[in-house]
Amino acid sequence: MRSAPAALLSPRSIAIVGASDDITKTASRPLRFLRAGGFAGTVYPIARRETVMGEQAFPSLSALPECPDHAFVLLPTEGAMAAVAECARLGIPAVTVLAGGFSEAGPEGAAREDALRESLRGTGTRLLGPNSIGLVNLHHRMVLTANAAFAEPDLPLGGAFVASQSGSMIGAILSRGRGRGLGFAGLVSVGAEVDLDLGSICAATLDDPRITSYLLFLETLRGASALRDFAAGAAARGKPVVAYKLGRSTEAAELAVSHTGALAGEDDVADAFLRDCGIARVDTLESLLEAPALLRRLPIRKAGARKPVVGVVTTTGGGAAMVVDGLGMRGVSVEGPAEATRARLAAAGIDPGHGRILDLTLAGVRPEVMGAALDALLAAPEYDLVVAVAGSSSRFQPELAVQPVLEAARGSAHIASFCVPEAPQAIAMLAEAGVPVFRTPEACADAIAAAFARREPRPAAAPIPAGGEGRMLDEAEAYELLAALGVPHAPCVALPAASAGREELPFPYPVAVKVLHPDILHKSDLGGVVLGVASDAALAEAAGRIVESVAAHRPGLGADRVLVQAMTKPLGEVLVGYRRDPQVGPIILLAAGGVLTEIYRDRSVRLAPVDHGAAREMIAEVRALRALEGYRGRPPGDMEALAAAIVAISRLAERGDVVECEINPLMVLAEGRGVMAVDAVIRLGRDSDP
Repeated sequence: MRSAPAALLSPRSIAIVGASDDITKTASRPLRFLRAGGFAGTVYPIARRETVMGEQAFPSLSALPECPDHAFVLLPTEGAMAAVAECARLGIPAVTVLAGGFSEAGPEGAAREDALRESLRGTGTRLLGPNSIGLVNLHHRMVLTANAAFAEPDLPLGGAFVASQSGSMIGAILSRGRGRGLGFAGLVSVGAEVDLDLGSICAATLDDPRITSYLLFLETLRGASALRDFAAGAAARGKPVVAYKLGRSTEAAELAVSHTGALAGEDDVADAFLRDCGIARVDTLESLLEAPALLRRLPIRKAGARKPVVGVVTTTGGGAAMVVDGLGMRGVSVEGPAEATRARLAAAGIDPGHGRILDLTLAGVRPEVMGAALDALLAAPEYDLVVAVAGSSSRFQPELAVQPVLEAARGSAHIASFCVPEAPQAIAMLAEAGVPVFRTPEACADAIAAAFARREPRPAAAPIPAGGEGRMLDEAEAYELLAALGVPHAPCVALPAASAGREELPFPYPVAVKVLHPDILHKSDLGGVVLGVASDAALAEAAGRIVESVAAHRPGLGADRVLVQAMTKPLGEVLVGYRRDPQVGPIILLAAGGVLTEIYRDRSVRLAPVDHGAAREMIAEVRALRALEGYRGRPPGDMEALAAAIVAISRLAERGDVVECEINPLMVLAEGRGVMAVDAVIRLGRDSDP
């Protein structure tokens, strides 16, 4: 019996279950495409007819003269389930199912998925799908798909491997990629990933030297662990991975009890996950197709590297400005030449100007001028990438416009090109030479930003189950846990509300008084917080008022304790949150703190745990925190203490008792004075100690 990956991707024999003789039907396509593509293996149509398209057909899988490597099942839902069970019984290594009617169809469909898994249990049969429109291995001349886009002749052969959670998109990527000179090694529609998932399928191809890059079309994150392992393997082999994931516009759902759940919704988590895996996530379909050439030239930047800087040289200022705008919106810096580079340009007879763009005007149409400018910029240590923006000459004189870029690209990897007009010949010349070239300024900026946003893949934290959702800690208990982690909190004391104000506090007035109960998270909403309490009498009055207000809002809760806390005036407030995401595992979040946190959504997310370098990067990504770096003469905050607190909270990933933890706010004090938690929410796992 062949291995499942080999049987799936390069089978020697294929059974098409439910093959149709009617060329107007979807079920006729796989056989037609296999024959048109020149598949050299054996194909067995399974149908009720004696022949299908002139070829002998068989009534069932068990009637075949041999056990095929791969079965493509085109039957409706119930028939497909029976066929999968028969494949497992016969020992067919790989089976692909086109039919729907599974988890997307509600509880009954989910039960059908469970039945599929059960039919595979204990066998060597692996399932692609259901809801898979098929797969293609062009180097094996296998076009095993029902996607109509594969009817076209002379499919473009190359090094890109496409894995998509949307079946129709493999055809769209094929046709659009062909128009850009992109060749493909394989394309697979993974469907519902009931058994084989996208990451494990891609991982099975990593050692194929004919595959040079991976293009992923994602609707959601499934099988995150396998995807992470695949991405690490791809990075180790120098094979870039670029992903387009749906969901940018979806408002984050409140997946948890804290602000962290609302701030780090599915797409935010996916974004952090992909970047931490070394995967370049792009925003446009154009970028998905055009980014691989750039990613092959730009390695993943080392942790702690300075912020990347891009240089732009052009013959058309307006076209270049569109690229600069796009990069600026994505946080990528475009800078003019440094003094040494300006001197080198001047020595070559080129006016370096004074702006961010090196605009050669019409003089740059001359190859020797553009060539000298590229030589100077590519040799400049201040630039991590140089973008050459070509004007109208790229359409009408492509040889003149492109030749300097081609020559420069032979000596430097850090170059890309954007053609402002529609210039198919120039683009084809650049693409054929492996030079990253973009048709739109949006795709150019998107791909560059995605390339620089990647982070070095690192091993996942050892998975430690937290036992599901368990009990909440009250605020005083939460502070005890934080103290054990090394995160300081404001001095406080827990008291029965009835005794508040009757004994001396261990810290001076004024104080904050808060209701203390594990089931009350947002205390202000219930009238459960009084600030600026300045005396024993005021403390007693505040405690009584809190108990009355909470009882009015939540009758029967029995909240009769308060937390009295010393008040501190900070330089700023942040939110630090941790939770175990059901898909990707532990995450850590840093955001602007206080009651407006969810409105501004100014945050940074990473997979947990993180080190101090990553914590500092997170701080730099939250725009509001720039005010704490000594902005306009203000005293700087203790950013090193903040980084240490982020690291400490992230290390909850190394223990199994906490499902969710949030400090909001964490007060940032003046430099050298540290940070201080003044509110905390912690949820333990169900199996944690009480």
